[in-house]
Amino acid sequence: MPTTASQQPRTGILTLADVAEADVIALLGGYGLTLVRIDGSAPIPGCYWGEPEAGVIGEKVYARSDTPVHSLLHEACHLIVAPPQRRKQIHTDASESQAEEDAACYLQILLGDALSGVGRERVMADMDAWGYTFRLGSARAWFERDAEDARAWLAQHGLLPDARQMTA
Repeated sequence: MPTTASQQPRTGILTLADVAEADVIALLGGYGLTLVRIDGSAPIPGCYWGEPEAGVIGEKVYARSDTPVHSLLHEACHLIVAPPQRRKQIHTDASESQAEEDAACYLQILLGDALSGVGRERVMADMDAWGYTFRLGSARAWFERDAEDARAWLAQHGLLPDARQMTA
């Protein structure tokens, strides 16, 4: 999970400008979410960690071309894991519990596979480069060896993506 807001652009991090926006729109739409594209360097509504990170308000995910893909996925996943009645009330701060936070991190990694040219490996590498922190030292170590509870939470709530639907 991110430890500090980062407002300085980082080189090598995959951004919205680097992926097919139509793929992002389709992925989010499959969960009842809408991507709202913010132009230029305009402020990002609903941004918790500081720009260029993605923002969330209700069922909308706000992002600019310089928004990291991992951030866009993470914030979208917060909306995905939220119960529908609460999702509509979310503005900026989406996490209600550590279990939801962990589930959002796990799902964001999985959903990387649904975006052409991204994949879970890239999402985990960008999470580490951006400054997410995990007990075992990296997103990969957490995902592979310490995230059973997050996976179980997603399974219990019917939110694990079907591998056949992922583009890998």
